[in-house]
Order: sequence, then structure tokens, then C-alpha cells
Amino acid sequence: MNFLKLLQNTFKRFGLRSMAGPVLIVMILAMMVLPLPPVLLDILFTFNIAMAIMVLLVSMNTLKPLDFASFPTVLLISTLLRLSLNVASTRVVLLQGHTGPDAAGKVIESFGHFLVGGNYAVGIVVFAILVVINFMVITKGAGRIAEVGARFTLDAMPGKQMAIDADLNAGLIGEDEARRRRAEVAQEADFYGAMDGASKFVRGDAVAGIIILAINLIGGFVVGVLQHNLDLAAAAKTYTLLAIGDGLVAQIPALVISTAAGLVVSRVTSNENIGQQLVKQLFTSPQVLLLTAAIVGMMGLIPGMPHFAFLLLAGAMGWLAYFLLNRAKKELEQPVVETISAAATEAPEASWEDVAQVDVLGLEVGYRIISLVDKAQDGDLLRRIKGIRKKFTQEMGFLPPSVHIRDNLELKPNAYRITLKGAEIGTGEAFSSMFLAINPGSANGVLAGIQTKDPAFGLPATWIEADMRESAQAMGYTVVDAGTVVATHMSHLIHTHAAELLGRQELQQLLDHVAKAAPKLIEDLVPKLLSLSTVQKVMQNLLDEGMHIRDMRTILETLVEHATRTQDASVLTSLVRVALGPAIMQQFYPSEQELQVIGMDKELEHVLSQAIQAGGGSAIEPGLANTLLREAQNAAHTQEQLGLPTVLLVPGQIRDLLARFLKRSLPQLKVISHEEVPGFKTVRVTSLVGGRA
Repeated sequence: MNFLKLLQNTFKRFGLRSMAGPVLIVMILAMMVLPLPPVLLDILFTFNIAMAIMVLLVSMNTLKPLDFASFPTVLLISTLLRLSLNVASTRVVLLQGHTGPDAAGKVIESFGHFLVGGNYAVGIVVFAILVVINFMVITKGAGRIAEVGARFTLDAMPGKQMAIDADLNAGLIGEDEARRRRAEVAQEADFYGAMDGASKFVRGDAVAGIIILAINLIGGFVVGVLQHNLDLAAAAKTYTLLAIGDGLVAQIPALVISTAAGLVVSRVTSNENIGQQLVKQLFTSPQVLLLTAAIVGMMGLIPGMPHFAFLLLAGAMGWLAYFLLNRAKKELEQPVVETISAAATEAPEASWEDVAQVDVLGLEVGYRIISLVDKAQDGDLLRRIKGIRKKFTQEMGFLPPSVHIRDNLELKPNAYRITLKGAEIGTGEAFSSMFLAINPGSANGVLAGIQTKDPAFGLPATWIEADMRESAQAMGYTVVDAGTVVATHMSHLIHTHAAELLGRQELQQLLDHVAKAAPKLIEDLVPKLLSLSTVQKVMQNLLDEGMHIRDMRTILETLVEHATRTQDASVLTSLVRVALGPAIMQQFYPSEQELQVIGMDKELEHVLSQAIQAGGGSAIEPGLANTLLREAQNAAHTQEQLGLPTVLLVPGQIRDLLARFLKRSLPQLKVISHEEVPGFKTVRVTSLVGGRA
């Protein structure tokens, strides 16, 4: 044990592990030039067989192709090793073949005598069959699968990248996970491309095996007769058996490696290895087993058929079907017994614990999509919702309430409903076994499936089967699973209703958190200067217009500064917005020095100011309201055509009223005041409300 640790430390210290690859390649190439004794040939042939078996077993135990990402390189090295052994063994056969059948080692002798019974005619036939199976069936099929897989993987890369970006923007994953997924997509494309090229080595190896066999036969016969004076029959038998043994000892590992290549590129990614998939999908259906047993049994009763073999297999399959049916029956009866025993127990008296409070945030699902929230059925919606809450907290500056999930039999089987304080704020349908292909506007082609709209943003979309996923991505669609659809919809809604999620309890927790870093600031503000309800109203006003409250220090310092002069939450909100002006501009114009905004005609500004003063600052005359809304819609449309943010710049005294008035009809139009623009920014009006730029 100590010796192994010492050896491992030595490898790490001198970096010998990184030298293993180059040393192995050099040794393989050296075998083509340097003569090898028969004993060493036996060891190397045995190693070649063992390596092929290891590769096959590793291939069967992988869950996805990338779990064996080094397979193309292994394929190349194993092919090179076989060819080097063929060269080395050919040298020994031609030099020492006249001495007897063990001239090239015991392994070649065993393959030449034991496997084909010492009959060189049988050996040639067996070798030809192995080459045909390897070359025409396994290698050709694996190469074709790798070629098609590489093409579809490359075509689907843009769609997969867009899906990753959509998950990242929805808060379902973090930056590290997105980076890992992008690397995995690129690695998958590299893998299939490498497999497409590596499969050509295997096909070339099969062709080389045939040519090497012919060379060994002709060369051995010529050397035996002309140089070693053997008679024609002895030379033909000796060198033919040696050549056949040499060919078989190389082709059998090649066949195993080719089978491994076919398994790697033909399998579908899942959470089970190949053995588990085969057992689960072939031998778990009692109906299939019973029908097969009946057919095989009837074939066994036909006169002249091998009755024992057919009836034995039919009996075994029938017993397995009977066993599976009994196990399924017991599993179904167990919940019934538990339900009856639970109903038999006496119901407890009603208490205050039975009073159910309305959930602040709720998600109700139909019975067919319960699997999305059930961990036992690999549902990951719970994990996604946790990610949404974390991302919301990081973006908006406070922790939203937990989401309570329950099933609702009154909903449609595939429907879900998102509630806020018991009221529905969003609904949609999801199909757990299907994918939603969303057209971002650049997709080409029409997909077969259930036509619908993305519930979060209203984009045209189609529910498609799982086997159409890659083709949809290749056509430019963004393809997401059902869990992502529900999670994205919920993320959009909680951002939209952020103001309603900030209750007294959440605000108090936020203030307690800020008090850890600035205790004096909280002590001076609440409740000495402002009540908790006033602070809550200011925060909700900010959130209601799409602003975050991460900069709590600036917000609270502004409230402390102005709370002695006014207790009006609207006025305090305007003052806070002025203090947060740079952050507001950063939100709409991330890196621009010049702010290209929508302006307002001076006459319209004057009319609005007079209307506000005449109406007490709370309403706009209906005729003026219609004109204002129409002009604002035209200006916003012009701004969108220019590819610019839809931001309206107005005087401070009319900003609050305009923001409230335009929010319902034009939620995408953000209203800012002149006072909120930092002095280091320049403003350029690109369109006007009530006039022309």
C-alpha cells in the first residue's frame, strides 16, 4: 500500500502522468520497427484483447456519450496498436514460421488451432465472416450514425444555446451552470465530429486486416518453399494457420471495439446505462412476455421442431410474466389497504390548526403534470422554483415569499394556475412528456404538434414530441421542456407583481438585514421619522414601476433626509427616484453616454400641468386623456422601430400622474423626469408626444 502511494506521489511530482500518452504512442510505433520475441507478442496480444473488453464494458455503463469523451482517441490508439502487432507478428511469422506453429507465440497458435480446429480452410471462412460483420455491418452502421449525429448536433447548436440563455434569463440556472452547459454543447459537437472521423480508422483497419492476411499467406508460402525448402503442402498448412491465427487475434478485438463504438453513438441519453435500459424496456411488460411465450410454445408443438428448447423458453417467459403480474397486483393493493385503515381511524375534533391561511404565492397543477413537482418521478420544477426565488432576490433586492405547490383536480389534466394571495394571476397548459418549441421570430418551417402561445411572453409556439426536439432546434426554434415553461411563466409573473410581494413581514426582514450593516440608519428612520407602512408604500411604488430596491442605503438615507418635511409616500418616492437617477438610467441605458428618449411637446406639457392643477393632481380630462394616449402610442411605436428604449422624459411635476396613467395601456413605456437624469449624461429627443422631433 505504501509502495502504491509512493508511486502515485512520484507520478504527480515529476508529471509522469502527462507523459503516459506520448510514451505509449512512441512504444506502439517502435513495435513496427523493432523485432519482438514471441513471449512479448503473447503479452501484447493479450493486452489488446483485455483493452477491447474494457472499452466495451465502459461503453455499456455510460449514461450519455460524453461520459466517454475520450473514445475517439481510444479508437485511434487501439487501431494503431493492432496494426503494429500485425506488423510485428508478420515479421516473426516470416522469419520463424518454418520452426512450427508456435513460432509467433502461443496466442496466435491457439487462435489458429483451437478456434478453427486446425483447419485452415475453416479459418479462412471464419476470418472472412468476421471481417464482413465488422466492416459491412457494425463499422458502417456506427460510422453512419456518427455522421448523422454530427450533422444534427451542429445544426441544433444555435437552438441549444438559445435555450441555455432563456434558462439563464429566467433565473433557472446561474452563470456557472450556463457556462458548463455551453461547454457541454460544444463538447458534444466535437465528440460526434471526432467519432465520424475515427470510424474511418476502424473501416481502414478491417481492409488492412484482409490485405495483411493475403500478404502473410503469399509471403509465408514463398519464404517456406524457397528459403526453408519446405514442400508445398507443409508450407501452405503451416503459414496458412499462422496467418489465420494472426488475423483472428487482431480481428476479434477489432470487432469488440467496433461494437463499443456502435453502442456509444447509437444510445439515447438517459439516467440508466444500457443494461438497465434493456432490462427495463424489454422484460418489464407482462403482456409482451405472455404473447411471446404463447407464440414460442405453439412453434414448439409443431412436429419436427426441437420441442425441448422451444417449450423450455416458453415456460420461462410465462413464469416471468406471471411473476411481474403478481408484483404489480400487490403494489396496487397496498395503497388501498392503507386508505381503508386510515379511514377507519376516528377523525379528530376541529381546532384552530384547521384554519388555512391563503398562500401569498401558489402554484396549482393538474393531475397529469404532478410529475413535474414530484422528486420521485425526476421532477425538477421544485429546484427551478428555488432558482427563480434566488435570482429574484439578487435582482430586486428582497426575498419573496415561498411558493406553495398543490394539486387541483378541478383544473384540466395538463393545466396549471399561478395565484397571488388566492387570486389567479396566470394560467397555462404543460405536457410533461413533450417539449415547447418557441418561435423567437427567426425560425423557418412549420412543426407538427399542438399549436399554442408561450404563456410568459405570448410568442407563437408548438408542443412537440421528444423525438422532434433536435430538428426543431435546427430550424431555429427555442425548445424547452414543460418544467422550464412553467418556471419561466412564474418568473415573469413574480417580477411583474413584485410590489405586491413586498408585505410588512418581508419589509421588516429586509430592514433587519440592512440593520446588520447600518444599524444607526434604521434606528433613525423607523419608527422615529416614518412609520413602517409609509416606508412600505415607497418601496412598493418603486417596485411597481419596475425598479429594484437593492440600493437600500441610498433609499433609506434619502427618506431620513426628507422625512422631516413630508410624510407623503408619493412625494418621498419622487425624491428617492431623483437620488436613484444614475441607477435608473443604467437600467434603461446600460452603457450609453447619450440618452435617446421620447420628449413631450411644450404646449402639451403646459396643458397637462394646468389640467393637473385644476383637477387636484389626480385625474386627466377624458378628451385630453384620449389624445395623450394616442400620441404616446405613436411615439412609442416610432421609438421601437428605431431600436431604442421606450423612455418618456417629462417634467417632474407631471411624471407621477403620467406614469400611473400610461402604465395600464402602455406598460412597456417608462416615464422619467428631468430631475432623474444625471448631470454627466446628455439627452437627445428622437420622437415627440404631441409633435415631431
